[in-house]
Amino acid sequence: MRVIGIGDNVVDRYINKRIMFPGGNAVNFAAYARQCGAESAYLGLIAEDKEGKLVRDSLRTMGVDVSSSPIREGLTTERCDVVLNEGDRVFQGCSYGEGEYKTLTLSEADVEYLKQFDVVHCGCYGCMEEEMKKLEGLRALRTYDFSSEEEYRTDDYLKKVCPYIDIALFSAEEMDQEQAKALREKVIRLGTKLVVITNGTKGQILWDGKKEYPGLVKMVEPVDTMGAGDSFFTAFVIAMAEGGYEKEKPVSEEMVRQAFSKAAEFSAKTCLTEGAFGFGTAY
Repeated sequence: MRVIGIGDNVVDRYINKRIMFPGGNAVNFAAYARQCGAESAYLGLIAEDKEGKLVRDSLRTMGVDVSSSPIREGLTTERCDVVLNEGDRVFQGCSYGEGEYKTLTLSEADVEYLKQFDVVHCGCYGCMEEEMKKLEGLRALRTYDFSSEEEYRTDDYLKKVCPYIDIALFSAEEMDQEQAKALREKVIRLGTKLVVITNGTKGQILWDGKKEYPGLVKMVEPVDTMGAGDSFFTAFVIAMAEGGYEKEKPVSEEMVRQAFSKAAEFSAKTCLTEGAFGFGTAY
């Protein structure tokens, strides 16, 4: 199983502790995939600053291949400020310092490189919606995290992404049941094969366009909820792929049950770790 996360990388700065951790949706996916036993890689623009070095070095230490993501001059790593409230991470805002942030543009060489992977993951914070059509011919399962913001659920945005992905993830804590149902139907009509909708401790739902499959929640006393959603989705996708799911095949009850079970277990363990996946460094 070869898995790659493409797009964003950040550092999460815990402002009450003056400690920063590597993170970002695509980075987290790559790191968690490695923890799940997959061969893993990350493709993205890494800044030539101390934050970028932390991202690169932590991934290398974990055994994630970052060889296609060289350090780039003139960029600044995004810094997301966070405080912990009884184990729950609460974002305070993000910034880029005095440098600039650039979106990864996939070259022909990048697309050729992606052909060797079984799963290719991206998310809305990578700002790569205009690049997604380049993934159209890949044999890999293509997954995408839309997070929870309304700006990533507009018709225009969904049309740029959904035709070119196989599994979509949405966080629905701010939506009612009818809104969530309307969204998942729209996403399936646009070409996505499966839609996962999470709702915090209330659980998750997988929708394949015909049937609804309920998820699982494992409750723990969290040390830090950073990465809980990313780790859940990563473990779910890998378990589905290892269980035999392919984009042109239907899912089975047992396949989904096993995937949700492994995802709940893995996400619970993640909540017992500081930061998304550790590597805290003073700043």
